[in-house]
Amino acid sequence: MIIADRYELDDLPLGQGGMGAVYGGHDRRLGRRVAVKFLRLPGGPDDELERRFIREARILARLDHPGAPVLYDFGTVHDFGEQRLFQVMQFIEGVTVADLVSEHGPLPVPWAAAIAAQACAVLTAAHALSICHRDLKPTNLMLCPDGSVKVLDFGLAMLREGDSGQFTRVGQILGTPAYMSPEQVQRGMADPKSDLYALGCVLHEMLTGRQLFTGPTEYAVFDKQVKERPPRVHGVPEELGSLIAELLEKRPEDRPPDAHALYQRLQPFAVDLPMLPGFLDQSPVPSPGRMYARMVGRMA
Repeated sequence: MIIADRYELDDLPLGQGGMGAVYGGHDRRLGRRVAVKFLRLPGGPDDELERRFIREARILARLDHPGAPVLYDFGTVHDFGEQRLFQVMQFIEGVTVADLVSEHGPLPVPWAAAIAAQACAVLTAAHALSICHRDLKPTNLMLCPDGSVKVLDFGLAMLREGDSGQFTRVGQILGTPAYMSPEQVQRGMADPKSDLYALGCVLHEMLTGRQLFTGPTEYAVFDKQVKERPPRVHGVPEELGSLIAELLEKRPEDRPPDAHALYQRLQPFAVDLPMLPGFLDQSPVPSPGRMYARMVGRMA
């Protein structure tokens, strides 16, 4: 299938989410690999989903950070008599943190800290633009072969500005129960501290190899997010265990002040990273991205 007279799509999707399907493809005009995301409307036209999809594109266009995918194009395609919105994005090679934990088991402390710290760098940029991700979870974090991390899927992200609505129907809670903060569950509201709570859930999962809160129904998980104290993570430095407990505090004001502060506290643990065979590029040629970042890091 070819859309917009230039994007040739693969036959099978790379994945499907709540808002749409993502296909790999080839930009015939510029000769590069791309990812194309379509808005999925299983029940027919849906103004709310369309607004959310458009908002995601605008957020990606504003969020200029190497840890977030680059948006190349946005438009509408006619498919079997219907119009479908699409986004064309940077194609990212790698493995999701969910798959990494599933295959590797609990991650070494340095890697868990490094992945979370990189996510903090993206959140710092997003929060500075009044953008809350609202759906941070292992499937939305991609570990690339050079060790860098990409934060994906801003489909539920919210612009904390006067002209942005909650885009939430009556009785509907947006997000993934296992990573939703108590304030999202109770009030349907999210702010930067909610993203930190979600990252705390992800960090806990990376270090233990299992989800923090589970249950037979979404409501059972919601109840645990609001009421149950999280178990301590064993076998990690005491300071890191205390930091995770702080991230998972039920009251937002008891969590770290912001993503930058969390980044600073994670840095001491992200040292002497061991190899992850099968997940990282072991080429003797140095990563150009790391070369660039290392030099930038020397500047005040």
